[in-house]
Amino acid sequence: MNPILTRSDGRSVLRMERRLAHPPERVWPALVEPERLADWFPSTATIEQRVGGRVEFGFGADGTVTDLDPPRLIAFTWDTDHLRFELRPDGDGSVLLLTHAFDDGPGAASFAAGWHTCLAALGLVLDGRPGEDPGLDHRALHEEYVDVLGLLEPVVTETQGGWEVALERQLVHPPEVVAPLVAGLDGRWELPEGTGHGARVRHSRTAATAQERDRARVEVPAAVAALVDRLPVAQHA
Repeated sequence: MNPILTRSDGRSVLRMERRLAHPPERVWPALVEPERLADWFPSTATIEQRVGGRVEFGFGADGTVTDLDPPRLIAFTWDTDHLRFELRPDGDGSVLLLTHAFDDGPGAASFAAGWHTCLAALGLVLDGRPGEDPGLDHRALHEEYVDVLGLLEPVVTETQGGWEVALERQLVHPPEVVAPLVAGLDGRWELPEGTGHGARVRHSRTAATAQERDRARVEVPAAVAALVDRLPVAQHA
């Protein structure tokens, strides 16, 4: 998939590529036709195929088509997110580049794992096997993308009294599993709202000196990693 996560205009931007064994003209209907989208896209979607056209989803706010160049490009908004699908020929097949811009940086691994599964399903649809299970473990993919996308680095923020060192981490386990494990742990632990695919944990510590700050930059990720290690193994399956 060659995932790349960057920042642009204050937003997270995830880029993922997948080679498909079909030319752009064959792939295009699966990107724009409701009955084809239903076989692989994360929601039902009806697209009015013109720039400025409405996109109706099965959940979340409706979107608007922002770019359209059949059979090469379609882009549209979905609630506050922006999705861009670009096709380019590649031998007797094509390469699909997905660009997803969003505000929830810590949720990037959930989005990447979800798109990985969706694009695998798209490949099956194009091969004439709609509805077939891609056989992927979403939870395992999520944990892999946490590492690949560099989501284990804490954020250091200067405060009036020194610094705050914080790491916000999306998990694959439900809040009722995570909450008892963070109770009584050192430092500040919160369970903010996440992507809805599991609990979100935020761990932070304050530092009054540069030495304390640098120590916290090591200890905060280590504490979050220790929490993940304590989560039930069955939840990773």
